[in-house]
Amino acid sequence: MSFKFETLRIWQMSMDFAEEIYNLSKGFPKDEVYNLTSQIRRAVDSIALNISEGAILQSNPEFKKFIGYAIRSLAEVVTCLHKAKRRKYISEEIFEKHYKDAYLLMNMMIAFRNTLKP
Repeated sequence: MSFKFETLRIWQMSMDFAEEIYNLSKGFPKDEVYNLTSQIRRAVDSIALNISEGAILQSNPEFKKFIGYAIRSLAEVVTCLHKAKRRKYISEEIFEKHYKDAYLLMNMMIAFRNTLKP
């Protein structure tokens, strides 16, 4: 027995991605706890939350809207990663790894959204 969204690869990947970003943000400076750390954690958690919310008792147009929210949250995470790199909280290598993961997830979410019939 499972919820519909739990079988979605994009939900599973977004859950894994969120844990990686959460762990990464543990290394941010303490003075960022109410700024960048909080922002990146809320944004990355919103990805899976929006996918799951859209999957339950929603029409396909509504589900598409929630996938759109998830994509926007992912863009917010990417922007936070750029800020972390500019502030030298993460290395170029760490940035590139998470940037590639985000890009893959974004493309998968877009492809999934495109399969939803109106």
